[in-house]
Amino acid sequence: MTSIRHKKDAMLDAARDCVLAVGVRRTTLTDVARRAGVSRMTIYRRWPDVRTLVADLMTREWADVVARVTPPGDGAPVRPQAVEALVAGVAALRGHRLFHKILEVDPEVLLPYLLQRRGTTQDTMLRAFEKTLRAGHRDGTIRAGDPARQARAVLLVVQSFAMSGHIVADGVPALSPEAFDDELRQILDRYLAP
Repeated sequence: MTSIRHKKDAMLDAARDCVLAVGVRRTTLTDVARRAGVSRMTIYRRWPDVRTLVADLMTREWADVVARVTPPGDGAPVRPQAVEALVAGVAALRGHRLFHKILEVDPEVLLPYLLQRRGTTQDTMLRAFEKTLRAGHRDGTIRAGDPARQARAVLLVVQSFAMSGHIVADGVPALSPEAFDDELRQILDRYLAP
């Protein structure tokens, strides 16, 4: 199993390198196979096209960001930890080379996840948000409410800051990334406060 996982990671690493070099539209499965040192058939058996390969790549990369910014469960008040984790997650995505490249060169790759359906990472985020919200309900630091509805509202806010923040902040000196993070922090904290 480890060998299979290692091989898949190597192919996803190669896909990431290709997308970083030329963007999604100009990446081919043949290029990925060559860079990964595997046959084209090895790639084609797992992914029928670049779109599905890039979807798996984004899932892996964004899930890693989510895992790194999940608030710890150390008994401290939940709301401050959750807010800081969400702000850190947006900052991590903003600084993520692959995320930045896709936003810059191939933003249409992200449109289905904004307009048509949720992706695996969004579902993972919703589950993590709901778990955190329930913990905040129990310790009284997050206002009572339906955790599924609250999690979806939080996801909408976080997505907009991650994907559109650079557009609305562009050219406004008072809206540095750090200043925008402060605004996100205020929005989340006030939304979640009891």
